[in-house]
Amino acid sequence: MAVLMNFMLFCPLFSAALILLFMRKRPLGAQVVSVASAAACLAALLYALFGAENGAVAPFSHGAQLFKLGDFAFDFGLMFDSLSANMIFVVCFVGFLIHIFSVGYMDHDDAKPRFFGGLSFFMFSMTGIVFSSNLLEMFVFWEFVGFSSYMLIAHYSANEDARAASKKAFITNRVGDFGFLLGIIWCWHSLGTVDFAEIKSLLAADPAKASTAMGLLVMCGFLGKSAQIPLQVWLTDAMAGPTPVSALIHAATMVAAGVFMMCRLGQIGFLTPGVLGTALVLCSLLAFLAGLWALGQTDIKKTLAYSTLAHLGLMGAAVGMGLFGIAMFHLTMHAFFKAGLFLVAGSVIHACSHEQDMFKLGGLFKKMPVTAVAALIFSLSIISVPYFAGFYSKDAILNCAFAENVSRGDVLSLAALVLIGGAAFLTPVYMGRFFFNIFLGSPQSGKASAAKESSAWMTLPLVVLAVFALGGAWGVAYGLKWSDGLMSGLLPSAATELISAAYAGKLEALKNVDGMHTFEMATLCMTLLALLISWGVYGRNKGVDPVAKRMPVLFGALKAHGWFDDIYDYYVGKIQQRFAALLSVLDLLLLHNVLVRGTAAVAAVFGEAVKRLHAARAYSYTRWIMVGIVVIFIILIA
Repeated sequence: MAVLMNFMLFCPLFSAALILLFMRKRPLGAQVVSVASAAACLAALLYALFGAENGAVAPFSHGAQLFKLGDFAFDFGLMFDSLSANMIFVVCFVGFLIHIFSVGYMDHDDAKPRFFGGLSFFMFSMTGIVFSSNLLEMFVFWEFVGFSSYMLIAHYSANEDARAASKKAFITNRVGDFGFLLGIIWCWHSLGTVDFAEIKSLLAADPAKASTAMGLLVMCGFLGKSAQIPLQVWLTDAMAGPTPVSALIHAATMVAAGVFMMCRLGQIGFLTPGVLGTALVLCSLLAFLAGLWALGQTDIKKTLAYSTLAHLGLMGAAVGMGLFGIAMFHLTMHAFFKAGLFLVAGSVIHACSHEQDMFKLGGLFKKMPVTAVAALIFSLSIISVPYFAGFYSKDAILNCAFAENVSRGDVLSLAALVLIGGAAFLTPVYMGRFFFNIFLGSPQSGKASAAKESSAWMTLPLVVLAVFALGGAWGVAYGLKWSDGLMSGLLPSAATELISAAYAGKLEALKNVDGMHTFEMATLCMTLLALLISWGVYGRNKGVDPVAKRMPVLFGALKAHGWFDDIYDYYVGKIQQRFAALLSVLDLLLLHNVLVRGTAAVAAVFGEAVKRLHAARAYSYTRWIMVGIVVIFIILIA
């Protein structure tokens, strides 16, 4: 197992190095190496998963000490368990399909080697996060992922928006990662270790050692990477990068790394009730607000970006309720349909000469039938239509929120239920808006009129993801096993072990909750009502958003997404920069002039005085000898 894990980790790194060092002028070779690397990692993973006895993962860990400083030792370790198996399957499977899609999408790009080298380096970094056996090692790969995101968002570096978006993403994540690092330092100081297995043993023996403040600091990394309030501002701007990057990094894997990290820490008892309650409040609030903000966007990728924020909020809310397996269940299903939706957006953008305003498209169902049918399946899955993959995972979170409110009955659980329910209601509204205006009606521009179906490189990944967006959850929901128990529906059983157990346990527990059946019927009715509202408002593309036309003030408020950017711009420009200018003045006056130059001046004066005592002239020495004799004589007389 150690050999396979090391291969999956370092194969993409070798691929990235080979491309960026030797293939900068060979686009075809770069594509082949990067795609082959992703395929090899997926093959190695499937070999490992199918080698699991009865489809169950045997926990495995392997490590070595890299260096030691005093009492602190840094271990490089690899850990594989049911949580790792679930997450790495998402990374390798979706990553491979997006590599295939990228071959067609980037066909006319002059910087393909840099792009594919960046993809391979990202796969290395993400795999490192999943396999890390301790917090510090995870943090190292966490920063590698941040660098990969920065590099890939800025792929179109000639575009000012792309340059600004990459810097914004990098800086915003550094804010969260600063808190993450402080939490890791506190963890080592408090517990004497950052190893997950050792932390689990310590906290199992004495749960009181888990600190809310320490957990909140570590959670800052989750707020940054998974774009949660108040650090969510970077994700939508990151859509300035190539669409495959949006699908891989900002929909399926990188932003989900924070959810994975929280589930890892939750499983070992690191997250206290205070930390979980904070996550529940922040994530539920973002899930609802992001659904509203999606209605204020005309760019098809930004609409999907706010949808991603909303569903990351749902995953975070599941973590806040302590439902780590359910959170990973929705993470897995979300990876299928949201990566697919971004690839649909990429196919449309590519076919329509990079037109991204959905109200300038329209009528693409007839012109791009494969893309349109795939988009329909992804949309039905995300809005939680029964028997589609998203229905099982998303409704599991909704039902658990209802059960939590029934059992606890406090303000926090009620607020979470209302916000999560509001987020679920808004999903059909903005997804109907997305689908109706792009694929139905008549073309609203010459670019849309000239569109035609994308190449097989782009449509094949869409078809595969559409199959998983439809039936990816059937094995988990219905316990479908085949191939001697190695397959659970469409997924390897070893990759679904965690989420299948969590879903089955919750399904059984929810049967005994009063009013659950009524609540489930109500949610289905609300989904249908939301679709009807979406059709009534957005069902006919007239080349302009009807809300923007009739209620510009409301549309402007939705587009401003809470004025977070304005608040941060004001803070940076009016407060932080002025405070920095004050510190600069104090630095020049006190530190530079008084302490540094003042000390140098004192040393210079003293040196000059000493220098005059050693003038190397006979008359000077004679004079000082006479002075000395007089001083000695006076001392003797006294």
